Amino acid sequence: MVRIRFSVAYDGRCRKGWQSQPCGNTIQDSIEQAFTKIIHSHVRIHASGRTDAGVHALGQVFHVDVPDSVRLPMPKWPVALNSHLPASIRILEASAVSPDFHARFSATGKTYRYCISAAPILSPFDAGLAWHRPHAWDAELLAHAVALFMGTHDFRAFAALRGNEPDPIPPDYFVRSITEASVSTIDSKTFITFSGSGFLYKMVRLMVGAAFDVARGKLPLADFQNLITAPTPTAKSPLCAPADGLTLMRVHY
Repeated sequence: MVRIRFSVAYDGRCRKGWQSQPCGNTIQDSIEQAFTKIIHSHVRIHASGRTDAGVHALGQVFHVDVPDSVRLPMPKWPVALNSHLPASIRILEASAVSPDFHARFSATGKTYRYCISAAPILSPFDAGLAWHRPHAWDAELLAHAVALFMGTHDFRAFAALRGNEPDPIPPDYFVRSITEASVSTIDSKTFITFSGSGFLYKMVRLMVGAAFDVARGKLPLADFQNLITAPTPTAKSPLCAPADGLTLMRVHY
């Protein structure tokens, strides 16, 4: 078997997320079906992590093991797979890697970007790609709140539970390190970028939601800061931003 690392970009609108489901309407299902058409046998692909329904990616990474009898040069893999994929999913790059490489466990971090549109009327070309928030909110206060996420913290207040957590949960289970937490604005769009060692389930969307609640005056800054520096088992981010606007930009190795 030969292990191959792929990078892939996709539009998550109208998709049920990354992970395979019985409905078949996921990114993983579409890519695995494309492999079947090329090598005439089923393979399982392994991603750096799941993205939820409606979430997009410009730099998702996955790996797959294919029989070494498949004599397809690495530069031909994106072309071959894209010919069997919808235009909303594009394989960008393929490279041979060592057998000990793992798309998930070899990753050292990720970068996510979230887009908020303050346009009075959301362009139809931004539908599903930005969170539409046209009413008054303070961009400077948003940037101040976002900057407070920098560093290593217990992010239990910004994590949704899947139900498969270890029992008991280890003391450092919710601890993550954020190395970038920045805000930029272009015209009516505000982009929030987070880079870190890893992210919990719905963590970015809960971080964005809480920071936005600060920006619109719904959450006092002191209470917001306590969620980061002094979390309690019951205190949670009051708002989870929608999947619209969330993009996985890059996986770091």
